[in-house]
Amino acid sequence: MTDLTGPQVSTFTAFRATLRRDLLIALKRRNDLLNPLMFFLIVVSLFPLGVSSDPQELTRIAAGTVWVSALLASMLSLDNLYRADYEDGSLEQLLLSPQPLYFLVLAKNIAHWLVSGLPVVLLAPLLAYMLYLPADAYWTLMLTLLLGTPVLSLFGSIGVALTVGLGSRGLILAVIVLPLTVPVLIIGAKAVADVSLGLALGMHYSLLGALLALSLSLAPLASAAALKISVN
Repeated sequence: MTDLTGPQVSTFTAFRATLRRDLLIALKRRNDLLNPLMFFLIVVSLFPLGVSSDPQELTRIAAGTVWVSALLASMLSLDNLYRADYEDGSLEQLLLSPQPLYFLVLAKNIAHWLVSGLPVVLLAPLLAYMLYLPADAYWTLMLTLLLGTPVLSLFGSIGVALTVGLGSRGLILAVIVLPLTVPVLIIGAKAVADVSLGLALGMHYSLLGALLALSLSLAPLASAAALKISVN
């Protein structure tokens, strides 16, 4: 791995090295990679058993079911974002790096989304088919998830950064992260549901895009500040 502490290392090189390192670590930890995806699959599969097997009923709840399951799968994978780095001491080295911490944290967030969020987006149409989601809503589902799941990872990283030094942080993490991510859930599920009603979706896409831009701008800064507080 590239030494990030040297003054000769450019910000782009440090960003790329951090991204590559986290992706390689994730690929080596197959369980951490598969657990959120399997959880997403199991939760969605349980709804027809626990709610109703009627196609019309499943069609009505399909959008909300997929989005709630995606949010829960994202919550499950958040703990992997900084935990291993905190335990092996590499997080302290990251904080001591002369490179802007914003870009290093952003690289870790992107890596987290690539291994936990993107697979959910790709699997979503298959599970939506199982829930009898109308065919004209598939692209809307994938696009809203593509815009929304990075926001879940970015906002979630703030909560993880605040609680990384705590021994038991599951409930506290949920209390911090869920209020930040619920708007994304509401907008994404509403967009998919509105397709069947023939309503315009421009506002939904604009809101998700604005949330993505906001999270890309502010979440890494907030996470970096929280990590400094938690580690020091």
